[in-house]
Amino acid sequence: MIAAILSLTVLGIALGYLLGIASRYFHVESDPRVAQVEALMPGSQCGQCGYPGCSQAALAIVNGEAPLTVCPPGGKAVVEALAATLGVNVDTSGMVDTGVMIARVNEAICIGCIKCLRSCPTDAVIGAPKQIHVVMERACTGCGACVEVCPTGSMAMVPEKPSLRSWRWEKPKLAAA
Repeated sequence: MIAAILSLTVLGIALGYLLGIASRYFHVESDPRVAQVEALMPGSQCGQCGYPGCSQAALAIVNGEAPLTVCPPGGKAVVEALAATLGVNVDTSGMVDTGVMIARVNEAICIGCIKCLRSCPTDAVIGAPKQIHVVMERACTGCGACVEVCPTGSMAMVPEKPSLRSWRWEKPKLAAA
């Protein structure tokens, strides 16, 4: 019994030491801008940008392989924050910022096919087969993936109701002189 404990302890220490040496020897330097860009992105991993997740999209943006406008859920605010972080000028005048949108289910025409449930990257849609579905507003990122796959059109993107989490102060309007 003591021999087994002693041998496993020695084996653990030896392998830990080898892993420490390997981590120093095979260390790969990464661009710190990738972490900054990824922190600015919504983090919903929705895939609307064409990349499997926000970290791959951030890497593509930093490497110049993707435009700053690659993230649809981020909207105009994320594009401007990315431009400020990377020190790049970007024209956002053509972008339409609809504000925060979330998915809603029209219960009258929902047939419970669960296609929306399967397509939601954040599991914000709750329901069961042949049952009416509901969207958890706090988990919905507004990617619209559920709306695209709904065969009956019962899913729709609507503006989020103002709450303590989503309320924003409106910019003041200039008075006409």
